[in-house]
This record gives sequence, C-alpha cells and structure tokens, in this order.
Amino acid sequence: MKVARIVLVVVGVLVIAFGAYVMVTTVRPNRIWGLATWLLGAVILHDAILSPFVVAVGLLLRRTGRTLQVWALVVVQAVVVLGSVLALVVLPEIAAKAHGTKNDTVLPFDYGLRLLVVEGVLVLVVVAVLVVALRRRRTATSTG
Repeated sequence: MKVARIVLVVVGVLVIAFGAYVMVTTVRPNRIWGLATWLLGAVILHDAILSPFVVAVGLLLRRTGRTLQVWALVVVQAVVVLGSVLALVVLPEIAAKAHGTKNDTVLPFDYGLRLLVVEGVLVLVVVAVLVVALRRRRTATSTG
C-alpha cells in the first residue's frame, strides 16, 4: 500500500508539472492570471458550496434510508451529482454570456434559463421517485 501511495504521489506531481509546462508554453502571459483566477474559483465553488451540499444531501438520505428503498436513494444521489456537475459545467457559460462576447454566435442561447429548466426536470424526477418509493413502501407494509 505504501508503494502504491508513493507511485500515485509521484505520478500526480509529474502530471501537475506537465500541466504547468503546457500552460506556460501555450498560454499568453497576460492570460495566465485569468486562468488562475478561474481555476481558483472552481476550487472554491467545489469545496465551499458543492461538496458541503452533496454531503448534507447524503446525510439526509442516510437518515431517510431506513424508510426508503435502496433504488430510490440511488436515484436521488445520482440526480444530486448530475445536477451539481451540470451546474458546474454551465455556470462559466452563463458568466461568459453575461460579460458579452465579440461574436454573438459563440454563446447563442440563454444558458441560465436552460439550466433552470434541466434542474427543474431533475427536481421533478426526484419528487416522482420519492412519491413512488413511499407509495410502494406503504402498500408493502399494509399488505405485509
């Protein structure tokens, strides 16, 4: 196990070094600060907002896990992760659209509205799964 950790750390350091080399050789110096700011913002968004939210949902699901079937918990967890990743992918597009572009065809859609619609559909899926799971549990306990 110790050897595997050392190998993973060495590989990780080499990948980071290669990424830094590629960044320095391909990105113009005046653009590196913007890239670093975006990367720092992504880390903060993930660690300060997304991860605590997913952990809180996981804890809540664990408490309700005694009353819900496993398939319903899996669907809810999958929807939480899917919705979170989707938001992380679309938020930069929303920000770029808000800042404006030189070419209107680069970001042609209303990404904020589309994200809300998809997230709303995901919420409806969760509600439907929870309703079905609770009804199945009630019928199973009343007949059993």
